[in-house]
Amino acid sequence: MPEAMIRYFGHAAKVACDGNCKKAWGVNTRPREQLSENEFVFLADGELGEAPEDPGTYEGFQGKPKSSEGFPNKWCVRECERCSISRLGESEKPLEIRSYSERVYNIAE
Repeated sequence: MPEAMIRYFGHAAKVACDGNCKKAWGVNTRPREQLSENEFVFLADGELGEAPEDPGTYEGFQGKPKSSEGFPNKWCVRECERCSISRLGESEKPLEIRSYSERVYNIAE
């Protein structure tokens, strides 16, 4: 499982992911089902094929890496739905990595 320490908005932060770049769509392009005006659910990995190599989203001119060897770049930290980042002041604590083995519910902001 890839993990790194970075500076995020001027603060120390820990980032980690499951390393499954072939299933990383990006938080803005991962297929979802709208449940209501403010609620949706991301589809599970088993319901989807592999994600596009280039999902068409970029952060600071950086796109999705081809493998976890490119972790972390700006796309991983800001766009990848599989990447977790520590809370402010909690970079030394373990991170929980999101799993998409089942559908993941979210409330739209």
